[in-house]
Amino acid sequence: MRGRGWIKALRQDEARQVRARIAELERDLMATTPMGRHRRFEAGHELCNAKFRLERLEECIAEMPRNVAARSD
Repeated sequence: MRGRGWIKALRQDEARQVRARIAELERDLMATTPMGRHRRFEAGHELCNAKFRLERLEECIAEMPRNVAARSD
């Protein structure tokens, strides 16, 4: 059975993925490539959602006990 350490590792991995997606979206929005207005709107909206998700994940991770070791089983 998987425990809290597994859940914490799962949340930390998800947070890493969200951070990578945020960086990608920010690069896309700052790039000088011609991006349609609708695509920029979608990227901005996705960026806002990703930042919100990351904030919630970080809160979740912070509330988990510090002594729970993140293991990969």
